[in-house]
Order: sequence, then structure tokens, then C-alpha cells
Amino acid sequence: MIIRVRSFRSLLARATAACAVALALTLPGGQAPAAADSSTAGAAAGSSRIPVDIKELPVPPTVPADGVCTHPTGCVSANWSGMGTPGFSWNPKYVYLGLNYAGAPSSGPASIYTGNQVLAVRTDGGTFPNGEAWKCITCGVSYGSDIDTSQLIYPPAHELADRKRVLVGNGILECGSGKTTYAATDPRCTPANTRIAPIYWNDKPLAAPNGDGTTNGREWRLSPDGVHLLWDDLDLKNLTELPLVGRLAYDAQNQRYNLVNISVLMNTAAEYQPLVVESGNQLRLNHAGMVGEPRGFTSDGQSTLGIQTLESDNVDGWATNLSTGRSVPVTRHAHYADPLAMSPNGKWLLAGEVNGSGRMDFISGMPGIPPLTDQLSTTGYISGIRNDHNRRNFLPWLVDPKTGNGFQINAGADLNWNLAADPVWLADSTAAVYVENLACGANPTPHACADSTEPGGRNSRLMIARFRTLTPSVATPPAPTSDTTWGIPYTPGMALPQAQPVPTGTYTLRGQAKGSATVQITDNSAGTRILSIAVDYNGYSDDGTNIIDGTERVERTSNTTLGCAPGTAQELSCVTWTEDLTLSGRHTGTKLTGPDGFTLGPRTIIGGNFKAVGTLTTTIDGTTYTQPPANF
Repeated sequence: MIIRVRSFRSLLARATAACAVALALTLPGGQAPAAADSSTAGAAAGSSRIPVDIKELPVPPTVPADGVCTHPTGCVSANWSGMGTPGFSWNPKYVYLGLNYAGAPSSGPASIYTGNQVLAVRTDGGTFPNGEAWKCITCGVSYGSDIDTSQLIYPPAHELADRKRVLVGNGILECGSGKTTYAATDPRCTPANTRIAPIYWNDKPLAAPNGDGTTNGREWRLSPDGVHLLWDDLDLKNLTELPLVGRLAYDAQNQRYNLVNISVLMNTAAEYQPLVVESGNQLRLNHAGMVGEPRGFTSDGQSTLGIQTLESDNVDGWATNLSTGRSVPVTRHAHYADPLAMSPNGKWLLAGEVNGSGRMDFISGMPGIPPLTDQLSTTGYISGIRNDHNRRNFLPWLVDPKTGNGFQINAGADLNWNLAADPVWLADSTAAVYVENLACGANPTPHACADSTEPGGRNSRLMIARFRTLTPSVATPPAPTSDTTWGIPYTPGMALPQAQPVPTGTYTLRGQAKGSATVQITDNSAGTRILSIAVDYNGYSDDGTNIIDGTERVERTSNTTLGCAPGTAQELSCVTWTEDLTLSGRHTGTKLTGPDGFTLGPRTIIGGNFKAVGTLTTTIDGTTYTQPPANF
């Protein structure tokens, strides 16, 4: 976004897409919520068609309705999110999978197949010595109380560059003895010779409770260099979220990994601010430091992947160079992008986008609006709109990260199956694997949809999308990146840096192609928080094809209906949009609020519960998009 206080996701969606289909699809052009080119006018177009075959990968059988599993290698839970996220292996024959086992006996060999675990799953049709296409690599393994098993299902597992150790939950798994170690998929790896060493930050386990409602880090992702970890620090009391990166260092004495040489990937220097004030009160949009909530790394390990605002009321994916802090968008007009995975050869991105679902077109659909009102920041409110209880509205898009152009790979599939967090590519860059969840698998009416037809009625499934024309390549771990970054060095106990808002005043932002916008910003008396932003557009255009005229305003407000009484902390205030915009050029349209504006409250951020006071309507090329009904 252009905001350092990001979208606070209600706990990870893990779902989406299609059953066995073979599709050859084009890039998006017009809007049609379930179609191949499902998108409003802002979506980019232009890359070649890529044929894709989508089918399911084998997983353990679903636990029977009586809750008793008799399968010798365990049963997967039928619950929504029974499968977590797939993880990367340097061997294209495998992926890893976080999974919830259910119904195991209390004793005997099969008793180890219980709770959250990590599996290795064959992608090539082969089997393990147990006769199955999967092998549990964590079941029956002993580990200390500093391993948080709730984290085994998500964040995703990831094989380290030595192709033997595997990041699982908040620890690193290794098997063998002494100097003789094996890949986790090797038959010689058994529970008896496998161990999991915890990862520590601030001298306590990653993800451990801090005692104040926060945790000691979250949302971590391993760099392809196998050396660096990216994570974030989330404070819901102050609605702040800061990304960090550090090196994994093994502490032999304590038999754990410590995160050292840490940087906070937020820098208060002007060159890393999203909005820069220049002489004559001119504003300049600045693409730097756009990490927001971390989503991983580029394939060369040189840049982080994160999500921030590119156009107003849209959250897109960004790559931010660890050395320079320069940021480049990798998706375009996604409405909201979150799950991101770059192919090992760096040529493709598999992104979970809300674009095409029809959920957010009413607020995100108009292209060409610069991210000015977003600086309040509104991004957390925008991101919260995407969810309707367990319906996450994520769709899998294949994207060219150099242009942001892409297409929904499973267009026409059942929209009741939603993409879960974090897809993963096979190591040869020819296929991507992801989990889908049934949107209403655990929802009460009126959110009910057809019951699951998956084996045992389970509400999660593991999908593989094979791109038939992509040439296989050999994945090679990149050299470790430097520990020195554009961010601020972190020392335990230090006060984390805070974003610096543009001072109160009236400014001009000139369109990169033509026109201008007059921007009025009002901060609080301490100059630490923006209270309102008003913008007047006069033929404004950054691309020369989408031209914006009219006015918009966003401000912090009170609204008792939404739980924002006068005196509420500004961090938890309601936010009101007032929109009267006109689009011309390549497309025509309007973005309009009702007479009382459009107001969202903090429950949209924290719980993903959508309820608005007032209306906001966007019309593009004659098609009108209205807001969804409240879901609380």
C-alpha cells in the first residue's frame, strides 16, 4: 500500500479454486464475476495464453463421520481448513503440507497421526515405502514445549538450501545422527532419529505469547537462501504492523536457532516514505519500502514480497529490494492480493487475488486513482472487506511479475471453493500447488452453499495447476544475501520506529501523464497521525488512459452504530469516505457515496466483519457495482 500500518487479516484464509479442469485462459478485460477475464477495467491485459491443467493431489482419507480413524497412516480432519498450506521442496517430486489429523487411536502405531502435522506429498504419482503418496515427517517426533504445534499447519513449511533440513512451524526439522543426515523424504528418516529445534527471537520462541495479547512474531517466511527469515510484529492495540528480517544462527549449546542481525524493514528517512514533500508543497508518490505485511521473498532472495497500496483502495503485491529499499509492484489492480508465491526461476507469480470475485468492485474497481486517501491509513479497512465469514474470495491468478499482467487460472470453476494462503511452486517452475477450502464449510445460514462432494465430505483439498507450455528448469538456491538492509538495525527492547505522516497542509500532486490533484491533509495536534485527507482532481492521469476528475475525502469519525463513540482512541476510530469521482479516457465511470458518506468501523479490520453505514457505488463502462450485505 503506501502505508506502514497494514491490513490485519482475520486469521488466515486457507482456501480456493477448481476441481479437475483443463483450461486455456486469456488475460482479464471486462467484469464478470466468475469469468476468465473477470475483473473491472483496471486489470491489466497483454500476456499470452498459458494452458493449465488443474487436478487434486492425494492426501490421507477423511476421518469418518463417527470420528474414528482406522487407516494405518491417519485421517485428515473434515473441518474447514483441515489442510493448511503447502510448502516448498527443492525436489519437484514433492511438496510439504500442513495438515490436521483427526480420529487417531489412543495407543498403537497409528496413534502418532493426530493433531497438526507436516506431510511430504508426492507430486509425480509415485508413492513412499508405506504405499501412500504421502509421508508424515513430524508425526511421533519428539520436541520441547517451545515448539508451538498450532504453527505446523501454517506458516508454510520450507526446505532449506541444504535440501535436508525443513522449516516446520516455529522450528527446523532435521533427521539422522551425528554428521549423517538425510532429506526429510528419505525412508531412513524415522520419528526416532528426527528432531525439531525451535527458533528464538528476543530470547523466547518465535510466536510465543507476550502476555499483552501480542505474540513474539508471526507470518514468517524463509528466504530461498535458507539463511534469512522474514516475519512481522503485530500490535492490534495500536494497529501497527512492522516487518523484520534476520539471519538464522544455530546455538549448539541451547540446541536452538536464534534470529540475529535483525533489521526492521521500515525506515523513517524521507527516501523511504510513500509520499514525499518537495519544494513548493509538491507531493511525489514514492515506490520504496513497500513491504507492509510480509508474504515471502523473490526467487533470488534479493527482495521481499509484501502487500501495499498501488492504486487507491487496492492492495497489490510488491517486491522490495533488501539492499536499496526500492519497490516494484508485481500485481496490478488486484483489489486485494495476499497469498503470493514466485516461481523458482523468477518468471511467474501465483497470486491469490480478490479481483474477479465481485466482492470489492464497489470500492476497488475504478482504475487510475492515486493512493492518497489511503495514507490515513485505510488499508486495514479495505483488506477486511474481502471476507464473508469463511468465504475468503481469493482466486488463483498466474501473473507476470514484471508487468503485473495475469489471468485467473481456474475461471469458470465453483466459486464456493476459495484459495487458501500461500500457494507453492514445484522446484522446476512448471506447476503450482495450493489448498482450497469450501467457502461455507463451517458457516451458518444464510451463508450456506452446497455440501462438499470431496471424499468423506471434507472441506479442504490440495490442488495442483500444471502449466503445460512452461519449460522445466533446475532450481538452485541463491547465495545468501547480506545482513545489512535498507531498514533500521534492531536490538532487543528498542522502541520500534513509527511512520511519519505528511504534515498538515495543502499540497499538489501532478499526474505522471497529465493533470493534477490538490491535496489537503490534517494531522492531530501532535503531528503523529493523519485525521483527514481531502483531494480535488483536475484531469489527473498517471498512465494517460485513465483520467480522474472530482473530489474525495476520507476522515476519522465516530459512529455509535459501528462501535466508535466520541473519545474512542484514534487507532480504533471509524473511517468515513466521501466520493464524487468521474473516470474518462479508456473507460468511463463514477465512484459515488450517498449523502452521509460511507463509514466502516474497526471490526472490519480486526475481525473481517463487514458492516457499513452509508453507501458507496462504482460504475465502470455502464456496469454498476454495489457493496455487499453486512456479515455481522
